[in-house]
Amino acid sequence: MAAEQTWDGPNALVVRGLTKTYGAKTAVDQLDLTVRQGELYALLGPNGAGKTTTLRMVTGLLKPNSGSIAVCGVDALATPAKAKALVAWLPDEPMLYDKLTPLEYLDFVAGLWSVPGKVAKARAEEILKAFDLWDQRNKPCEGFSRGMKQKAALAGALIHDPKLLILDEPLTGLDASMARLIKDMLQQRVRDGGTVILTTHILEVAERLADRIGVIASGKLTAQGTLDELRAVAGKDNSTLEDVFLKLIDEPIAP
Repeated sequence: MAAEQTWDGPNALVVRGLTKTYGAKTAVDQLDLTVRQGELYALLGPNGAGKTTTLRMVTGLLKPNSGSIAVCGVDALATPAKAKALVAWLPDEPMLYDKLTPLEYLDFVAGLWSVPGKVAKARAEEILKAFDLWDQRNKPCEGFSRGMKQKAALAGALIHDPKLLILDEPLTGLDASMARLIKDMLQQRVRDGGTVILTTHILEVAERLADRIGVIASGKLTAQGTLDELRAVAGKDNSTLEDVFLKLIDEPIAP
């Protein structure tokens, strides 16, 4: 199913009361989260806080025990196929078919989303050139470096022009030039009206890039807002995001 491009609502993602348990362990606990259309949102938290579990539920890879998820106004639990067509998910480890070339991989992914052939071809060329992969377009991905695989996987996430792009630790293992390229691309996507959610342990990245930031600990959102708003909540005026983050996860404060 190709992504529909007619929606123009205020929120790209609305999560209410989202809960996921594994036996006696609660990974996500009655989580409420709102991400606005056209913003870059950073979801931060310590290891095991529930970030990846939350995003996997949003993308339909995990089923919640309870709660609701609306993606661009679409009920993701009632109509999962429609919601998935609006979302792209890039995990922290690139997922590719190594025997395929970048062009073959993008053609395959475009087919899954029913992107018209001419549109897919033009979009693939544009993305691969932007990611400096055009010269490698006919080489199998198995010989690529981690950074090149990361870019190829991101190209696959973008081929159907999703409304909501979700990335889990997208800069892990990348050198400075590749990290800069991806950061520039994410900012441009937001300027073009798209919405980006990312997780990162590199707090300087969130501080520089994010329009708003959510801090999650023990499966609950402890605070959400701009950096200045988080500073006010934490009582840390003029502090770095690192200081604010450590305060919020050490002494959770209701948003």
